[in-house]
Order: sequence, then structure tokens, then C-alpha cells
Amino acid sequence: MALIAFTSPAQKGSCPTFGAARGSAHLSRARCWQSRILTGTGLALLPWLGYLAGTLPPAEAAAWVTLDALEAAALLTAGSRLLCADTRHRAPAAAAAVLLLADACIDLATAAPGPELATAVVMAAAAELPLAALCAALATRPARGA
Repeated sequence: MALIAFTSPAQKGSCPTFGAARGSAHLSRARCWQSRILTGTGLALLPWLGYLAGTLPPAEAAAWVTLDALEAAALLTAGSRLLCADTRHRAPAAAAAVLLLADACIDLATAAPGPELATAVVMAAAAELPLAALCAALATRPARGA
């Protein structure tokens, strides 16, 4: 049900052009890059889901694939809505922030000491936590003109 709520059609059905749509070109450029980061990360998670499903034991695979699939859905929805200047990007961005933070915490808590823990720390510091911070910022920033 959550996926249906995240992927409902845009209000007007079309995306505005950048630059002339709202605000200055600088804000439009920032919105474009933010949407590309979210969408690109969501797309990058899709092959990762297959890798996890094929390499982990079935019980672990079900949990990790579900978590990462929810992350991908939230990131793709937030990124596409942000690109279309749809203010409904906030809910999926907030969901993505929480899921990414949970993913980083679980990775760190379940990693074995040694290279596995080092990998978990690098992934948390370089990818999951910065992306969660971006999503949280997008979810909490005030609407333009407010």
C-alpha cells in the first residue's frame, strides 16, 4: 500500500522546465542535482537486490532485499517528484531517510569484526548517512514562498 501512495501521479501531469519554472536558476540546478542523486541511487539499488537475493541465505535475503527494495522505492519516488517540482516528495524522502539510517545501524550492528565491519563503516559514512541527511533535509525544508 505504501508503494501505491508513493507513486501516485503528479498533480498537473507534467514536469516544469528548469530555470524558468520556479525561483532562480541556482535553485533549479540544485533541485535537478538532488533529484539525480536520489533517482540514481534508487536505480543503483536494483541490481544490488538481485545480488543479495542470490548470495545470502534465504532468511537473511528476504530481510535485506525487503529493506533495500523499500529504500529504492522511496528514493525513486522522491527523486522523480522532486524533479517535477512536486511538493509531495517530502513523504518518500522522509521514509528514505529513516530506512537509510536503519540500514546503516543494522549493517554496523550485524557486521563481524574485521573487513566486514570496516566495509560497513565505510558504506555508512560515505553513502548511507550522507544520503539520509539529504533526504531528511529535503523532507523538512519549508515550501517556497512560506
